[in-house]
Amino acid sequence: MKIIYLDCFSGISGDMTLAALVDAGADREYIEQELFSKIKIEPFSLEWKRVNKRGISALKMDVLIDPGHPPAHHRHYSDIVDMIVAAGFNERVTSWALAIFEKIGIAEAKIHDVSVEKVHFHEVGAIDSIVDVIGVALALDSLEVEKIVSSPIPLGSGTVHCDHGIYPVPAPATLEMMKGLPVAESRHRMEMTTPTGAGIVSGIVDEFSRTGLPSMIVEAIGYGAGTRELANQPNVLRVIVGTTDPLLAKWHAQHELLPKEHAGEHVHHHRHEHGHGHEHGHSHKHHHHNHSHKHEGEPGDSHHGHVHEHSHDGDEGDHRHGDSSPKH
Repeated sequence: MKIIYLDCFSGISGDMTLAALVDAGADREYIEQELFSKIKIEPFSLEWKRVNKRGISALKMDVLIDPGHPPAHHRHYSDIVDMIVAAGFNERVTSWALAIFEKIGIAEAKIHDVSVEKVHFHEVGAIDSIVDVIGVALALDSLEVEKIVSSPIPLGSGTVHCDHGIYPVPAPATLEMMKGLPVAESRHRMEMTTPTGAGIVSGIVDEFSRTGLPSMIVEAIGYGAGTRELANQPNVLRVIVGTTDPLLAKWHAQHELLPKEHAGEHVHHHRHEHGHGHEHGHSHKHHHHNHSHKHEGEPGDSHHGHVHEHSHDGDEGDHRHGDSSPKH
């Protein structure tokens, strides 16, 4: 099964997601051909470039609008649904794109107390957001993804400017979409997850992992860059593409045979505590050792216990990812 993991340590937005998927191997030519030939909106183009975010090479994607054809500032939810359905994408692409916009539409309807059909999309209705959402669906289709897993999502804090004025971060619609989903701590006073990013997470992610990568064989890794530069971390979305491990059961079966194939070979690290502590290593094949020691001050007691400590000491890194802000 093909699986992807969205590592949202710096938040998530539509452009970061599309760029990360392409960087991980999604067919850019297929995505562009489908977008340019099937979406009936004002003229636009896509700009792709490599950037460096705090030492990480990442792909940056921007939607460029034809200045001679300014986009419609507002679009109804029903207009976007009709556009996607009429475009003639395959079933998977259509389903993913509609699922993302449905989450956004329902959230906006609740916040503004109107029916979903009457929702006026503002920033989300702009061309770049429509392209981001459908582009993400096309990229997932290109990668033949069957399961989407995500990390908990940092949302950010502070305030953000939008059509209605100054709103708190996370924006009301963003927070509404994240109900019931795991949110990560946010220490940056900025918008880290946009409404489009929240729509992607709430609309098409199958499950969340609080412990990092799910069990998988990693095949490709992609980094999608946000716009802002952060002082203490790369402003990127990391996407890991892989497959579930079909050889895991076989590996366990082979592993269980190892003691028989290498019968009796062990390496022990012993620590003997008996007043004059010393450490020594033994490499043996099931030989029996009788240790008998005579010590002054312990008359008649010729045998004493051994404390065997098998320890595996390693450095435990404390990785703290601060939150960052994607483009919005």
